[in-house]
Amino acid sequence: MIKYRVTLTEEERGRLSAIISKGSHSAQQYRNAYILLNCDESGLGEKIINEEVSRVLKVSMRMIDRVKQRFVEDGFEACLDRKPIIKTKAKKIDGEAEAHLIALSCGKAPEGFSKWSLRLLADKMVELKYVEDISYETIRKTLKKNELKPWKVKGWVIPPHQSSDFVANMEHLLDVYKRPYSQEFPVVCMDESPKQLITETRLPIPMKPGQDAREDFEYARCGVANIFLASEPLNGKRYVEVTERKTKTDWAKFIKQIADDWYPKVTKITLVMDNLGTHKPAALYEAFEPKEAKRLRDRFEFVYTPKHGSWLNMAEIELNVLMGQCLNRRIDNIKKMQKEVLAWQTHRNNKEATINWQFTNDDARIKLKHLYPTILT
Repeated sequence: MIKYRVTLTEEERGRLSAIISKGSHSAQQYRNAYILLNCDESGLGEKIINEEVSRVLKVSMRMIDRVKQRFVEDGFEACLDRKPIIKTKAKKIDGEAEAHLIALSCGKAPEGFSKWSLRLLADKMVELKYVEDISYETIRKTLKKNELKPWKVKGWVIPPHQSSDFVANMEHLLDVYKRPYSQEFPVVCMDESPKQLITETRLPIPMKPGQDAREDFEYARCGVANIFLASEPLNGKRYVEVTERKTKTDWAKFIKQIADDWYPKVTKITLVMDNLGTHKPAALYEAFEPKEAKRLRDRFEFVYTPKHGSWLNMAEIELNVLMGQCLNRRIDNIKKMQKEVLAWQTHRNNKEATINWQFTNDDARIKLKHLYPTILT
């Protein structure tokens, strides 16, 4: 069944023949004239099937159908002229309605929804009679102008408001970071992170020209390993240890490695680390005899980041590099992970990659002013 039938009059055929034979016309008018003439079912000329028209004119079957549709629905003249493009200007909202939209976006989403969406915000604006109607595009543009993304929630470590304990620890740590490099008194930052051991359940497809490497969404979990990392930012050295567990004893053994294997000849090591329950000198006494524990304790000056202030630990930067360059893949056993991490450590140490820390106490007193207690005089 032919949906769109082209039936031309003698006058229409004459106009189309004139377009083809003479005059200056657009490529679209030439093409449409040829299509209409060859698809004419009036009996005044020879009709050619669509497939043959498509082959000769080198146009798609869909294009032929569109021209025939315009002829049937919009008339002969519409096929010869380009269809006008009607640009609709996005409706703007006034300042009061914009203020209501911003207040809604920053507030809690309706019951039953975790976050605002463009549809929810538009419906709510109409429901509360802030506007008679509003499009999703207007909502999107208004939110973009005000740099709001109510559907996005970013994970963040939020420090306490006006905390003297936080700023005291932070300022002491930032003073430590200002110390010049000393071979006898190195500043070492330490951090740790769990990492899942994952194996493939189906063989991945390797990359080839024109196709990315592919791995199945399904995988099998083979346990968890723990990554200990010690980094000396000013010297460009870092040391990584992969363990099966994350206990006080594991931390104490890592501390012993720092003292005896990596910094055996220094006078004292300033060790910066997060304020976790396992990162305490007491753990040394649970792992070693008192004499050995005391010896190790005396080798270190422990400096802790404030609670909810782990971003102040430079080892976290190095740990993120390790995760991004080496461990952002599926590794199914701890021995393979240890081998891969050792290769990354050697490469990174050979490059002597350092960390250029710029944040100081002067910066903190301006940018983090809300964390400092208000002193009433």
